[in-house]
Amino acid sequence: NPYQFQWWALGLVDARPVVEKKGPDQGIDGRIYFIDGEGPAKQIIFSVKSGGTGVKDVRDLRGVVEREKAAIGVLISLQQPTQPMRAEAATARVYRSAVWGKDYTGIQLYTAEDLLAGKRVEYPPSSQTNVTYRKAPLAKATGTQQDLPFAGKRRQRKH
Repeated sequence: NPYQFQWWALGLVDARPVVEKKGPDQGIDGRIYFIDGEGPAKQIIFSVKSGGTGVKDVRDLRGVVEREKAAIGVLISLQQPTQPMRAEAATARVYRSAVWGKDYTGIQLYTAEDLLAGKRVEYPPSSQTNVTYRKAPLAKATGTQQDLPFAGKRRQRKH
């Protein structure tokens, strides 16, 4: 089932599926959001293909990434990408991390086999760039702990 494969593949990369029911997805099967410095969260767009793939799929993904103003696009498929697919992906713009000063490939191509072998989508480390919430300071203990008035005593029920 192509939809089961799509959800399974998105789970391998910790991406959130975009639609919960079958139907048009506007070329977006999943997303990951990450924080990279100041400003709004950036997104990675995922397209998952269980059938035959070709250079058209890479062009379509590139168009979706540009339309959505996403940082990175990822195509996951069952088949190895062809040389024309790799060439098309190489012409996409790169994402430059403001925090890390590193370039990330704008269109990345993976097979399910790659992901099962341990390859990971390349983007700024989310554990280091996710600054959405600050950690609360630890509370200091003050005074001593007191027993509650009924602690250790059994309350009797009135019938």
